[in-house]
Amino acid sequence: MALVDHPFMSRLLFLLLWATSALAQSSLPALIPAPQTLETRSGTFVLTAQTPITVLTPVASVRRMVQDNLPGLKLTDQPRPARAITVRLAAVAGVGPEGYDLVVGPSGITLTAPQPAGLFYGLQTLRQLLPAGDPVPARGVAGNQPLTRRTLPALHIRDQPRFGWRGLMLDVSRHFFDKAFVKRFIDQMAQYKYNVFHWHLTDDQGWRIEIKSLPLLTQIGSRRVPRTGRWWDIENPLPGENPTYGGYYTQEDIREIVRYAADRHITIVPEIDMPGHIMSAIAAYPNLTCGNKPVVVPPNGKFYRLEDNNLNPCEDSTYIFVDKVLTEVAALFPGPYIHVGGDEAYKGFWEKCDACKPFMAANNLKSVLELQSYFIKRVETIVQAKGKKLIGWDEILEGGLAPDATVMSWRGMKGGIEAARQGHPVIMTPFQHCYLDLYQGEPTAEPSTYGICRLSDSYAFEPVPDSVRAELILGGQGNLWTESVPNARHAEYMIWPRAFALAEVLWSPKAARNWPGFMNRVEAHFRRFDVLGVNYARSVYNPIITVKRPPIGFVEVFLSHELPDAFLYYTTDNTLPDDRSPLYTKPILMPKGADRLKVVAYRNGKPIGRLIEVTTDELMKRIK
Repeated sequence: MALVDHPFMSRLLFLLLWATSALAQSSLPALIPAPQTLETRSGTFVLTAQTPITVLTPVASVRRMVQDNLPGLKLTDQPRPARAITVRLAAVAGVGPEGYDLVVGPSGITLTAPQPAGLFYGLQTLRQLLPAGDPVPARGVAGNQPLTRRTLPALHIRDQPRFGWRGLMLDVSRHFFDKAFVKRFIDQMAQYKYNVFHWHLTDDQGWRIEIKSLPLLTQIGSRRVPRTGRWWDIENPLPGENPTYGGYYTQEDIREIVRYAADRHITIVPEIDMPGHIMSAIAAYPNLTCGNKPVVVPPNGKFYRLEDNNLNPCEDSTYIFVDKVLTEVAALFPGPYIHVGGDEAYKGFWEKCDACKPFMAANNLKSVLELQSYFIKRVETIVQAKGKKLIGWDEILEGGLAPDATVMSWRGMKGGIEAARQGHPVIMTPFQHCYLDLYQGEPTAEPSTYGICRLSDSYAFEPVPDSVRAELILGGQGNLWTESVPNARHAEYMIWPRAFALAEVLWSPKAARNWPGFMNRVEAHFRRFDVLGVNYARSVYNPIITVKRPPIGFVEVFLSHELPDAFLYYTTDNTLPDDRSPLYTKPILMPKGADRLKVVAYRNGKPIGRLIEVTTDELMKRIK
């Protein structure tokens, strides 16, 4: 056998390649997302508190943008001050409306963009060239520090995004997040050049938007009984129990947040989920369902298929309700889209509905799938009457797609491919890469949730399938569902660093993707987040454990790591492993009588991540 064919030698060779790539990347500024082009030059620029900023474009909003993002520095009205930061709106060859050109040289910094959005993104890049909090971060971000003397490397960046839709979704229904956190979330999005905030405002567990013509939606639908614990273990409400948990956003709150997002070049897409996932509205107005049955706002999902959580698609009163809601929603959100959900609508109650049977016959609807399609198409006409475009999850394909709908593909890529082949715009958000509520590391070391989506999974996301017209793929987004996310700190833990990966996938050129270089930059941004007080997951440092049952032996265990330069040490005798314990080089056959496996990762001679401990019983469950 050739020496390089030996598993351990192959690993060493791979580590050398990894180290070479990482070293080459470490000399570059730690920018996320990576810019389209970055050319290093000789020399440096020294930035101090006295460095002037001149804005050559006499537009008040541009001046305010510069002040908001570099508030540690002062604007000057001098036309060409020496050693200054110069900002201007002007055409840049080959650069689109969100692109910019940034030059750092010994004599000054020049930022040029054809549109204000490009200037904004260039300012985010400039902020990342400085240490966290220096100069003071944009409004709403903690960790402010006074500006001190800083040396910036000379460089030339010409940059623009790969996709026009770079989104993050926050579910505020399952758990309510106050206005201050929503603003903090928007600030964090803006720093990484996201431009769409998908706001999941309603679901079974809570109605979070004030609709003045339907006051019971928030009076009743915004509150449920208080519960803690794992989502699938949460108990149902007790008779007479007081629904004290929840909250909602007033229309003035929403206008304020919309303005706040617009100042950061972020468009908000509101989602009002229908025909299913709407128990909170049904609790307020029971006549919306087939059975007209009174219900309460549930604290869990145990009612699914047992209680009707769908709007009745066969009554005109349903569409009057939808029209009232969407009239006020459309007035609050100036963006072009309204998301109407359309996912996971259980249709068993429609099949039994006395009103739906003759309605389906009269409208030549052969199945309840076609009935949902009828509903979505009719809702689309309401959405379009408000001057908006309809977006729905990929279930809206079933039974026939509404004529002008945009599809958000979450059950993998298949729905997006089908919609694109029909000529519809698509936003790709497959759960395997984009669901930020999934486990992001070894489950025994993580808060309870389900599934798996590692940082490397998010970084491997490719939104454009080979088989469709690329121009129909608007972009993609990450989604944070909050059934298992009870507070703001844990929301940040679940979002970051996977949102770093998605930011780069959606902004940077596909050919520039480089996992070793990306991880170097992620670790630099971990240090930034430490200064800023942002919570984030370090799950990428933890060992990965998979198992299978071999022909002989009790259980065979495979260890791996997202970082190839990590070494894994383990024990099976209930002692604590360190770098003198057995080094993992091949699959482990668990010895007879061993009741647990313990694994620790080392990198550069020091332990990283958490000690992982998995019982033999748990290993056996994973085989099954």
